Amino acid sequence: MAVNRLMTAMVTPLDEEFNVNFTEAERLAIYLAEHGNDGIVVCGTTGESPTISTEDKIQLFRVVKEAVGNKATVIAGIGTNCTESSIALAREAERAGVDELMAVVPYYNKPSQEGLYQHFRAIAESTSLPVMLYNIPGRTSINLLPETVKRLSEIKNITSIKEAAGSMDQVSELKGILPSDFRIYSGDDSLTLPMLALGCDGIVSVAGHVVGDEIKKMIDAWFAGDHQTALKWHLKLMPLFKGIFVTTNPVPIKYLLQKVGLNAGGVKLPLAPATPEEKAFLDETYKKVKG
Repeated sequence: MAVNRLMTAMVTPLDEEFNVNFTEAERLAIYLAEHGNDGIVVCGTTGESPTISTEDKIQLFRVVKEAVGNKATVIAGIGTNCTESSIALAREAERAGVDELMAVVPYYNKPSQEGLYQHFRAIAESTSLPVMLYNIPGRTSINLLPETVKRLSEIKNITSIKEAAGSMDQVSELKGILPSDFRIYSGDDSLTLPMLALGCDGIVSVAGHVVGDEIKKMIDAWFAGDHQTALKWHLKLMPLFKGIFVTTNPVPIKYLLQKVGLNAGGVKLPLAPATPEEKAFLDETYKKVKG
């Protein structure tokens, strides 16, 4: 099976009443599949997963899979800080026809490493689908340590990790102890190229919404051995990679989607829209990168 190199964590489009806009979600998914993306993550953090209802998540899984078919892998974000709820959503996602699951480290309740192991093992055992772990300590307050990932890699259908701890030392440790076929993806656009250099497999992106073709060119250049071209793309895209975090994700990227003719709508509370100053900064950054 081909390795996915670029997967975008898709925003969840909303209408004027802040309900999920399934029609626009379908359009966005098709757009992503046509612009460099091998995979689409639905209802991850960028998809405002904490404030999207379970019913809407399940419908989003169906809509996106039906929209892209076999043109892109569809990965359902099913992780919560409740193991039972995560398992229930994993089973619904499998019934909805998705290709893979992504489960984030439980947030707020601060489990031990043993608790993390048992949580992810229980999820994996509840499904026949491949499971991607998602480590993002900046949002969860807990770091999924390499030794725990190694234990989890022994479970047949835990096949990959989205690593967003921001530590190249930790990535190096993961590469040193994990099986060669266990896939490691960057969770930060700005660290894609450094992580490729450490032997990782690709990126679960935010910027891929608006520069998917360019990111794919960077990745393809790297794997073709043209490291200078890959570096040029990295440096060109870097202002956007950092700029889309001028305020909380996904506020900036939802705003920028209008640049490619898509209407993602606003964000659900407690997130707030971009300020006029932030919008002006994003406009200028996008213009520089795309100009």
